[in-house]
Amino acid sequence: MAEYLNIALPKGRLGEKAYDILEGIGFGCPSIREQNRKLIFENKENRVRYFWVKPSDVAVYVERGAADVGIVGKDILLEQGSDVYELLDLGIGKCRMAVAGIKGTRLTTDKTLRVATKFPNIAREYFRRQSMEIEIIKLHGSIEIAPILHMSDVIVDIVETGTTLKENNLEHLEDIVPISARLIANKSSYQFNYQRVQEMCEKIKELRQEAK
Repeated sequence: MAEYLNIALPKGRLGEKAYDILEGIGFGCPSIREQNRKLIFENKENRVRYFWVKPSDVAVYVERGAADVGIVGKDILLEQGSDVYELLDLGIGKCRMAVAGIKGTRLTTDKTLRVATKFPNIAREYFRRQSMEIEIIKLHGSIEIAPILHMSDVIVDIVETGTTLKENNLEHLEDIVPISARLIANKSSYQFNYQRVQEMCEKIKELRQEAK
């Protein structure tokens, strides 16, 4: 009998959307729809085991082999430098990583740029490619406040609609990279479960094609 395929899902709306896709291609697990506080769900018939984890932990579970595959945002993969296989862009959770600042802000190489962000590695690499000297200010929430209080010159953050920027008198300055949810796999597990994971990928591609 085939082993269980362990799948890490990010808690929240993105994970729910991802599960909808997986359920739609025959990898469902009905108990996951029940109202409870369980974190691990199994379907003996489909031989799948799902578990909910914090979005930033998905790639860690996959990289260390606790999960065979997982769904994670591209922003987290870039920030963590995760050693996993990136198999597929799921086309959900679309947004972009961007630089923003108070209206009229100009990016210049004349001085060290103070950058407030939750994504120091992405920010550092982006400005390195721009040959700009920066000072990273690591924050964990509401980073739009930093330039308003003159603690930073700009911010690097995920932008979806841009509404939060506008409401705080900030404007988009530059895009860094488009972001969306990716299907990832543990490198060893991928070899061991190659056929099943490839079946999953092909069915997702077909589902997305039908939805167009």
